[in-house]
Amino acid sequence: MYEWDTDTRVDATGDGRFAAHLTDRWAGAGGRPNGGYLVAFCLRALGEVLPHADPLVVGAHFLRPGVVGPARVDTELVRAGRRLSTGEARLTCGDREVLRVVASYADLAGGTGATGSDLVLGEAPDLPPPDECVDAYGGLRLPGVTVSDRVDVRAPKPFGWAKGRPTGIPRAEFWLRFADGRPADTASLATLVDTVAPAVLELGVTESSTVELTVHVRARPTPDGTAAAWLAVRAATRHLAGGYYEEDVELWDTTGRLVARSRQLAVSAGR
Repeated sequence: MYEWDTDTRVDATGDGRFAAHLTDRWAGAGGRPNGGYLVAFCLRALGEVLPHADPLVVGAHFLRPGVVGPARVDTELVRAGRRLSTGEARLTCGDREVLRVVASYADLAGGTGATGSDLVLGEAPDLPPPDECVDAYGGLRLPGVTVSDRVDVRAPKPFGWAKGRPTGIPRAEFWLRFADGRPADTASLATLVDTVAPAVLELGVTESSTVELTVHVRARPTPDGTAAAWLAVRAATRHLAGGYYEEDVELWDTTGRLVARSRQLAVSAGR
């Protein structure tokens, strides 16, 4: 059993409810559970109640920080159709709801569009092979930020902010995988898009919190024959205004296929 599977386990208790336990192994800044980690509980619960296999569109609204310890997920089946099913999940810590997710699921084993309808104008990041890259954090580990230990992040050179020299350009391309060798799948992609430090650190933004996260899952990642296939990542912020910024993340598998794309809106707490 891999860390992600163990640490996001949900147990059905009846009537669409699930018991869970938040650990401190996926903490972000401030020692609070990472947002993508919280989303995983909702998706695992929805995966138990919806008839389709793969999350296709995930919309997550963060109401307050999660708390390490016992938690509950309440689910509701909104609609089940032939191609898509939609459900809602609410993650509660104690007596306070911390996250609400609405997600539509599909079967991504095969395409359902018209033949010849594919059009791909983007391309995967042009990166050296992972074994020719270095730790993107340059060996830096921030106290209490344990989510960085759950993933392996490699880039052609360390991030500027990690070396104490922010570049002023909130954009990065790098390799990413689970540190314990877990292969990525559609259920875990919504976690992976939020596991790496935000690109706005290159602007000197030192602390921020996610308000909303949207993830579009486009395909099942294709393994490259290793225990944990790498994903090529492109992350960028284009607008920082009024204390709010967006971050766009793309995940590409080793065949050069886009497997997930996300956008989150966050509020910065300091520069």
